[in-house]
Amino acid sequence: MHEPSKKHESAIDAFPLFPYNRRESALQEVKAEVPVKILDNLPAISILRQENIFVMPASRAGTQDIRPLHIAVLNLMPTKIVTETQLLRILGNTPLQVEITFLRTASHLSRNTPLEHLEAFYKTFEEVQDVNFDGLIITGAPVEQMDFEEVFYWEELKTIMDWAAEHVFSTMYICWAAQAGLFYRYGVQKYPLAQKMHGVFSHRVVKREAPLVRGFDDWFNAPHSRHTEVRAEDVAAVPDLDILAVSPEAGLYLAVSKDGKHVFVTGHAEYDADTLKNEYERDIAKGMDMPVPRHYFPNDNPTQEPIVTWRAHANLLYANWLNYYVYQETPFDLSKIVPEAKKK
Repeated sequence: MHEPSKKHESAIDAFPLFPYNRRESALQEVKAEVPVKILDNLPAISILRQENIFVMPASRAGTQDIRPLHIAVLNLMPTKIVTETQLLRILGNTPLQVEITFLRTASHLSRNTPLEHLEAFYKTFEEVQDVNFDGLIITGAPVEQMDFEEVFYWEELKTIMDWAAEHVFSTMYICWAAQAGLFYRYGVQKYPLAQKMHGVFSHRVVKREAPLVRGFDDWFNAPHSRHTEVRAEDVAAVPDLDILAVSPEAGLYLAVSKDGKHVFVTGHAEYDADTLKNEYERDIAKGMDMPVPRHYFPNDNPTQEPIVTWRAHANLLYANWLNYYVYQETPFDLSKIVPEAKKK
């Protein structure tokens, strides 16, 4: 996808037998010191640097001579700054330079994020509707107990999903967004759960040949936090979809359209070590009858600090999506993205 710079080719010439994609990938690693390009004063920068996560201020990225991947993030979470940091942390762990554009809904203004933050770091759909992106991430939202049509920004979200079919090469849908995308695009229904599905669950890879799970262990862990579910048998009945990973307890986890344009993740691989703990303590403080998150606290004891068992596969999930579903396939000239309706 990226056009190599002449001045770096000598660093790769020692490997003349590399296939072009591998030579280009190696060249990318020589050139890109830091992968995630974000605005210089975004609050997440200081947090991620303290954690030894690579981030690239826009002022530094401007000195490099490669085209970054342009990724839009439609952030539907109420605690937007927390979600920004989680996603930037995980997107920053690849050798690819990624330029992030944060999007928010215009039909609903978050009450948990300062307006000045939204105005400084976010765009609305109207501001980007004529722009093409290599990838789009649509986050979850705490609205899964509502019917889709009752969600205040549902009409705007449908417009964005329609726009993405023409202006985005590949879209990743997380948690509620995965339910919304499966419903809107394929008519797959969601169902209420008798008890909240939250905790860290074991999942089995069921389609090993899919690039999205390349390098995954046969079994891997991932967090879930939701009150509803989509059922694997309903997704399996859709000819255009492949199921890649399921959990005996949590059900469907990964599904992908056959053309790779739509990636559905029903859990929260991006979650921090203490996210489930914070959600649990919040719900208990509200007086809710909430069970302890499963397989999360040592000995299921919420007074003990949770142990992270999902980070490696979370990083691999996003790295595989960026590499195999975006970088290796997207056109160098984004204006050449072919709308889905025009594909044969």
